[in-house]
Amino acid sequence: MGVSNKTPEFLKMNPLGKVPVLETPDGPVFESNAIARYVARLKDDNPLFGSSRIEQAHVEQWMDFAATEVDPGVGWYLYPRLGYIPYAHTTEETAIASLKRSLGALNTHLALNTYLVGHSVTLADIVLTCNLYHGIARILTKSFTSDFPHVERYFWTMVNQPNFKKVIGEVKQAESVPPVLKKGVPPKESKAKDVKKETPKEAPKPKVVEVPAEEEAPKPKPKNPLDLLPPSKMVLDDWKRLYSNTKTNFREVAIKGFWDMYDPEGYSLWFCDYKYNDENTVSFVTLNKVGGFLQRMDLCRKYAFGKMLVVGSEPPFKLKGLWLFRGQEVPKFVMDEVYDMELYEWTKVDISDEAQKERVNAMIEDQEPFEGEALLDAKCFK
Repeated sequence: MGVSNKTPEFLKMNPLGKVPVLETPDGPVFESNAIARYVARLKDDNPLFGSSRIEQAHVEQWMDFAATEVDPGVGWYLYPRLGYIPYAHTTEETAIASLKRSLGALNTHLALNTYLVGHSVTLADIVLTCNLYHGIARILTKSFTSDFPHVERYFWTMVNQPNFKKVIGEVKQAESVPPVLKKGVPPKESKAKDVKKETPKEAPKPKVVEVPAEEEAPKPKPKNPLDLLPPSKMVLDDWKRLYSNTKTNFREVAIKGFWDMYDPEGYSLWFCDYKYNDENTVSFVTLNKVGGFLQRMDLCRKYAFGKMLVVGSEPPFKLKGLWLFRGQEVPKFVMDEVYDMELYEWTKVDISDEAQKERVNAMIEDQEPFEGEALLDAKCFK
């Protein structure tokens, strides 16, 4: 950057000197979405453009939405804080308001749709996910995105698709907003003496942007209520280790060990059943629902163990789960933070009921058939 993209050869391909530029046998193409369209159209009747003219129009619609609504909102929020452009508090407020408006509209659409267009991934999903990734990985923290649960579900579903992971890799959400760089501190690639030379003597001194106190010294997080419970004889990590290390005689070793460890006063067991199983008509979409749910449950890893079963050999598939939680209730902070929780019916296990106890055993063991049906998949949260 700043060297090869300023050469006459490069400027012939893109007079603005920007990247990316795609060189093709028929000439160069610049602008990301134009390149994406070109590549997708190299295959005739590519399903990435939809299966009808109206679907093609909707794909284009959401690509434009990503380019004109989401991408600029993320950019005007993020770039000033990285020092790429001057920071102004009013500009940031405008960017945040615009971005929230756009994500609100997107959230409404995704409340009723798994994908942006139709029932499978299109070019619109690829483009929008890349724009969201830039924001979610750098500046849009959980406290920002939690107002848009359907956007969250969509994003984590998409980035966990195998073809996304090949390119993007593992995605982690930003844990904090980057602090504002104070004026007078040059970007890394600039030297202070160069800035000094270019500043006229009579120029007024730039104002120093005050960084909000909460960014300089974030308040310590309050202690989790579950940490304040009386000590339990059950050590959760011991159970997770036993579960992971038992390869043979699972009933005799792991299941027996679980009940030997289980502390009904310090922990509780819960069955969960998905409320909308009739929607689970596509296997990989159903599996991604579970994968996204488990990813969002990561905030309670210290306090929970879970098994999620995808039941059935043909659609619609059933989602059933077993969860071990610290305490006697489903933790409130989990109910508040993980929107998937309300998509399930939660029933506390009565361990005095032998039938329920045996159901717990079967779910921990991934018993197949389970309740008379084949298992499509079984996932463990530990």
